[in-house]
This record gives sequence, C-alpha cells and structure tokens, in this order.
Amino acid sequence: MNPLLHHARDLTRRTLLGRGAAGLGFAGMGIGNTALTSMLRTDPNGCHHAPRAKRVIFIVQNGGPSHIDLFDDKPKLRELHGTQIPDSIVGGRRFSSMTGGQSKRPCLRAIQPLPKRGQSGATVSNLLPYTAAIADQLCFVKSMHTTQVNHAPAITFLMTGSERPGRPSMGAWLSYGLGRSSDDLPTFVSMTSRDRENSCGQIFYDYYWGSGFLPSVHQGVKFRGSGDPVLYLEDPPGIDRGLRRKMLDDIAALNQQHAARVKDPEIDTRIAQYEMAYQMQTSVPELTDFSDEPPHVLAMYGPDVQRKGSYAYNCLMARRLIERGTRFVQLMHAGWDQHRNLYTQLEIQCRDTDAPSAALVLDLQQRGLLEDTLVVWAGEFGRTPFLQGALDKGPKGRDHHPYAFTIWMAGGGSKPGSYGETDDFGFSVTNNGVTPYDLQATVLHLLGLDHERLTYRFQGRRYRLTDVHGQVITPLIS
Repeated sequence: MNPLLHHARDLTRRTLLGRGAAGLGFAGMGIGNTALTSMLRTDPNGCHHAPRAKRVIFIVQNGGPSHIDLFDDKPKLRELHGTQIPDSIVGGRRFSSMTGGQSKRPCLRAIQPLPKRGQSGATVSNLLPYTAAIADQLCFVKSMHTTQVNHAPAITFLMTGSERPGRPSMGAWLSYGLGRSSDDLPTFVSMTSRDRENSCGQIFYDYYWGSGFLPSVHQGVKFRGSGDPVLYLEDPPGIDRGLRRKMLDDIAALNQQHAARVKDPEIDTRIAQYEMAYQMQTSVPELTDFSDEPPHVLAMYGPDVQRKGSYAYNCLMARRLIERGTRFVQLMHAGWDQHRNLYTQLEIQCRDTDAPSAALVLDLQQRGLLEDTLVVWAGEFGRTPFLQGALDKGPKGRDHHPYAFTIWMAGGGSKPGSYGETDDFGFSVTNNGVTPYDLQATVLHLLGLDHERLTYRFQGRRYRLTDVHGQVITPLIS
C-alpha cells in the first residue's frame, strides 16, 4: 500500500486537528513549542521595565477581614452605635442573603480601639499588636472596593481578574511572563490553612491557583497541610535514584518524540513536571526541615510554627520557598467570616495570624529579602459597618461588604503609609479608590511587567490578567 494512503487511513480526527491546526501553523512560522513560548513572552529576562520586586508572597485572608474593626477607625460609628445607619449611606446597595432582608441595620462600632501607630499614624486595632508594631513599614490601602458580594466570586476576581472560574491566576501569569526561577522547586506554590474552630465553611477551589488557558506548566503546585507536602517523595522499594533517573530519561525521550509529532504544549508540561517531581524528592525534604532555623526566628512566628498546615507554619514555609527560588507563593487562610460570632472569633483569628504575618515581614527584612520581595495581605472584601443580628439578643456579627475594605503591602517597592479614604461610616470609598484590577496592575508593575502587554492569545483574542481594565497606582510605589 502507498505509505501516504496507509497514513491517511490511520489518521484520527483528533490527530488531524492537532497536527493540522498546530503542527502546520508552527511549521509555517518555523518555530517549536519552546521558541513559541519565548516569543509570546516579553524579552529574554521576562521584564518590560526594571523591576522593583523579584518575587511575591500573596496572603489571602479568606472570609473578609473587618476593616472597621482592624484598620479603618470611624469615630462616627462610636457616636451613633446602636442607631440605624442612614438610608443615604446605604443607598440601596446589595448585600448577601444574610442581611439582604434585614430591615434594622444599627451602626456597630469597632469591638476594640484602633490607636494611631508609629510615625505614620496608621490606625491598627489592639487585636493586632504585632502588625501594629511594624505599621511604619506597611502600605495600607484603605480604599479597596470590589464588585462581588459572595466569597468564591470575590476571591476568584481578586486572584484571576474574573468573577467566573477559568482564567489564569496571578501566580500563573507571573510564571508565564517571567519564566522558571528554580530548577528544583516550583515557580508557583499555593498553601492553605484555616482556623482550628472551622468557624466558616469557605472551600479552597483549585482554580484559585490554576493556570486557566495558559499551558498547565504555569499552574500553582498545591503543598498539602499534613504528611509530605507533595506525594511520592520517596522512590518505591527496589528503585534507586540511578534507576529512577534512567526511567525518567527514557520517558522524556518518548514524550519528546510524541511532542514533535503532535505539537501539543501539554506534553512539554508533562516532561517538565516529571523532571520537577524528581528534583523535589531532594529539595522538599530539605525545605521542610526547620532544624536549621534559629530559635529566635521560630519564636517570632509563634507556638504554632511547628504544626504542619497551620498559618504560622505556612508563613515560614513561604519565606523558605522564596529564598530558594520560588517566584510566587500564595497563602490562603480561612476563618474571617464573622457573621454571627464577631465578638468571639475575630479575636481568635487575629491571635492566630497576627504574629506570623508580622514575623514574615521582619524575617524577610532581617535576611535582606524584603527589599525585592512584595508581601500582600488582603481579603476578598470587608465587613459591614452595621450589625448583622440584633443588639439586644442573639448572635452578633457583620455581613460581607464589597464597597470598601483595607489591605496592606510590605516591601518589594511598595511605599509605606496610608492611601485612600472612606466615608465617616467606612461604608463607601470617597477618595483614591482601588479595584482588584488596579492592585493586579500594580503588582505586575513592581515585578517589571506591563499589565497591558502581558497577554496570551486564546479563542481568537489576546487575554490579560486585568482584562481591559486596571491602572498602576503609582502613589503606592516608593
């Protein structure tokens, strides 16, 4: 039989589409997968301009920390505590189903004082004494606002630039734009933790650290909170390192042959991930061994630092990861959803997270890493200035509040101080509003990336993290 006819007979529809659409297109351009990836990126170093930061630790305080109780002091709420918040302030705004039908919305003052701190005069609650002690090193953004009133879409928006799942996360975009930064650890790592009491039911969805339509080599690697951070760190019985190395080399050769035929970038991802897994068999045990940490450093992070999966443990792991070459570490901690337990759970949550957060900043500073490491501490929204529930009886809390909230940043070229303002009730932004798009654009800028130029072609158009929105907030940059 004619070889061409034989080949055509065995050609499947999937193979035809794979080879025809990708293979002929790539052949026409004269480039392979590696070259294509380089072409779609920026310059050989990945940057559009000189970066201020080389790496990011992005801390998502899942559930919505109360800006009213922690950072945004409002004397008016103390004055009007217990009285109905004016309708002119609420203005028909949308809230979650928890208070959507609640007719009485009494003003609720902060549960602890928020004194001015340091030379900057930033207001930080007595619930956060360790954060208060480093207030002069922090950049407080008090004018954040978002579009989403529920947790999952608000977090998805914060981390991916879209309220709907499916877009690449911020860490994936940075991996794509800046490239691999370590040969034996992932470029992008995600870790999760939650309060011991399991006081809120938010779920950590994989797409919070997903790669979306980017090649999956850019997806965040999830480190587990118990046992080994990643599975299969040890070779099976009877398999030594030499044999494992030979097996991987042979598998890589087969995959490379297949990749050359079908031009599927996911095969390149498979090759890279097999190799990374092999390297992590050595690097991860060393990473998780805290025996080389000085006692005073462990003490800074607090008594929970040795408990795997705790927030304190993850904060120290984040520092160890970035100093070994990981570019983006995403910490997610749940427990801030105080609908009915504000007067009990908020204090517990602050106690669990305050010292580790401050210790991370101080630890980076002491090691000379803070200057080019950006730390972001943010929730997906804030909490309402009015009460959920009744003052005279029953559980008390605050509902979700997307119209104004506070985040902070440290290091990495961010400018210490306070930016933006809210009204007398902490309800709406009145000056220098910042959206998640603006925050994303600013983070990319600090890393040397232009958010309008970092794009990826998918389904006929070029996408970016900030979609068609966002601007760099230059006053936040030192």
